[in-house]
Amino acid sequence: MAQEEIIKKFEAQRIRVVWDDEQEKYFFSIVDVIQVLTESADYQTSRKYWNKVKQRLIEEGNESVTNCHQLKLTSHSDGKKYLTDVAC
Repeated sequence: MAQEEIIKKFEAQRIRVVWDDEQEKYFFSIVDVIQVLTESADYQTSRKYWNKVKQRLIEEGNESVTNCHQLKLTSHSDGKKYLTDVAC
C-alpha cells in the first residue's frame, strides 16, 4: 500500500493526513480533527476526549469504532511514528 503522509493546516492548526494510492482516499487523524473542532489547547486533552468517546461507543455496541483504521503517523511532539486512529 503506497501511502504519503501530509500535514494540512486548518485555521493555523496542523492535521495529519495520509493519502493512500490504492484506495484513492485521504485518512485524517481523528485526534487532530477533534483538537481543531473542540479548540483544545493541547494534544493530550483531545486524545483523552477521543478515548472517552471511543469507550462510550464500544459500551453502546456501536461498531463504527471497531471498524476504525489505525496508521502509523508522525507525532507532533517527538517526531516518532505511532499507531493513530484515522478516518476517511
